[in-house]
Amino acid sequence: MKEYLDALERSLRKKKSLLDQILEKSREQAALLKNEDLAPEDFDRNVEEKAALIEELVQCDSGFDQVYERIREKIKSDKAKYREEIAVIQDLIREVTARSTSIQAEEARNREAAERKFSTIKRQIRESNSSAQAVNRYYQNMMKINYVDPQFLDDKH
Repeated sequence: MKEYLDALERSLRKKKSLLDQILEKSREQAALLKNEDLAPEDFDRNVEEKAALIEELVQCDSGFDQVYERIREKIKSDKAKYREEIAVIQDLIREVTARSTSIQAEEARNREAAERKFSTIKRQIRESNSSAQAVNRYYQNMMKINYVDPQFLDDKH
């Protein structure tokens, strides 16, 4: 039973570490979104790194759930015997929950910043396309000024 509780504790410590890394990636993402010269590759790399951490976090959660399901009834029946281990696990769960809340708040801010950034980029693209079309029309019109249509001359007068 002690080994199972140790496994739960290790799993929560790993989850806490992963959440810290995800929070750091979210903060990096916020800085990237504030950057006027944001390179799409930098943003993509950040998102991919964060996705890998999230995948690892999901696996960690799955492992925790499996171990907990094995020992849930035993823990409930012998709470007094495992009081210290349970207290450590509960503290870790509180820390993990606090980090999860921080990440959710950071992600909400990042989502809003990304929407603003992408909206600005779309507007700039539309303006650029509109300018390119105007320039194209201008040059087409200028080319017509120097062009004289073939004319029919009547020499009989």
